[in-house]
Amino acid sequence: MARSIAEAAAIWSLIIVLIFSASVEAYDVPSPVLGFDGVIEQSGIPRTWVLRTRAGRADAAVVHESEGQVLHIKCRESSFSLEREIMIAPDDFRFVSWTWKAVRLPQLGDVRRKERDDQALQLLVAFDNGRVLSYVWDSNAPEGTVVDESIGWPVNLAIRVIVVKSGPEDTGKWITHTRNVYEDYRKYFNEPPPRLKGVRIQSNTQYTKDTAEGFVRNIVFSRSLQALQ
Repeated sequence: MARSIAEAAAIWSLIIVLIFSASVEAYDVPSPVLGFDGVIEQSGIPRTWVLRTRAGRADAAVVHESEGQVLHIKCRESSFSLEREIMIAPDDFRFVSWTWKAVRLPQLGDVRRKERDDQALQLLVAFDNGRVLSYVWDSNAPEGTVVDESIGWPVNLAIRVIVVKSGPEDTGKWITHTRNVYEDYRKYFNEPPPRLKGVRIQSNTQYTKDTAEGFVRNIVFSRSLQALQ
């Protein structure tokens, strides 16, 4: 009997240690930062990113500015993206912050019209169930516009596009956006979000046959708004 009690006490001690160790470890995990440092491939981008071309020719490269290594995108009658995997739980890292600078927007681009659905800068956050939040700098659709761009079988992607910046007024300036991806997902998909599995930076001008240009700096996931300040 004494041995059983001792064994039970040992097991509970181990469980308590594991629980508190896990809690401390989770608390100490730094905010994931997706930047553009590291080894640059012949393609002009770091090997941590994957370049995908949908239409036309991709023009993307890492350049050095006073802020450090940043991504430069130039999109001429084309559509391409850079993707990167990141496996995190959005209930742990609820906020995403990123900084970008548009130099030129596709003049007629408008997320509300399929035949003109071009944007110079887009940040897409993909979840582990085929659902996607897309944050865009649109040329004409007002800030706050939300569009359903879901794709059915055989792709089966549920996509909500959110205009976070509109028009050319702040072109040439670095603009920082912060979104609560946890709450955005709950709002637009009516359920708690599953694991987040990747991000994509995208630029499109294939519909308007125009040219767009911009820059993107670090993408940061964080537990709190305070940690981003």
